[in-house]
Amino acid sequence: MTEADAFTGIPTTTLADLLGREQVMDIGIRPLWEPVPRVAGPAFTVRCPPGDNLMLHAAIHRAGPGSVVVVESGDLDYALAGGNVCAVARRRGITAFVADGLIRDLAEVRDLRFPVFARGVIPIPGTKSAARPLNERVRCGGVTVDAGDTVVADEEGVVVVPAARREEVLAAARTKLAKEDAETLDMWESAHRTRIAKILAEQGFDD
Repeated sequence: MTEADAFTGIPTTTLADLLGREQVMDIGIRPLWEPVPRVAGPAFTVRCPPGDNLMLHAAIHRAGPGSVVVVESGDLDYALAGGNVCAVARRRGITAFVADGLIRDLAEVRDLRFPVFARGVIPIPGTKSAARPLNERVRCGGVTVDAGDTVVADEEGVVVVPAARREEVLAAARTKLAKEDAETLDMWESAHRTRIAKILAEQGFDD
């Protein structure tokens, strides 16, 4: 089973419960079309300075099949990529873009069904002049991402699993999901009522 196969079965909500806030990208990094599938894969990291998209355009020819291209940019004035870039990425087997920035040609991207998680859309492209190293540490959506970290994204958001914790987190997630599957709503409600009542009592809110 590949990394993508393993983690596409794990909701981002489960991973967020296990990893905490610091591994969850901020709410501005959202799917740009719906219904978006859950995607997962190793991060291929890219840094683009504001107004320039050269290195994302370079990355689509260098990232391996199955990878999630993660872009540090923060630019809200120019698009990092458009329909042709996404089409080539899809043809080369890239799983998705997760970009701290904007794209354009959304209708084309949606028709391709190429998953893009980003801050939004703008029709004007950036320039292509600023060369930067690929696969170095980046910051995307408030989360530090290293090349090879596992990125999982769905309609709930984007979570980054550090490479060093991949097996630990995957095992814990499977255990958590199995436990939840075995619990009926009545069981959950009873335990929840008891837990909430205990917290309220501890804070002096007895019935």
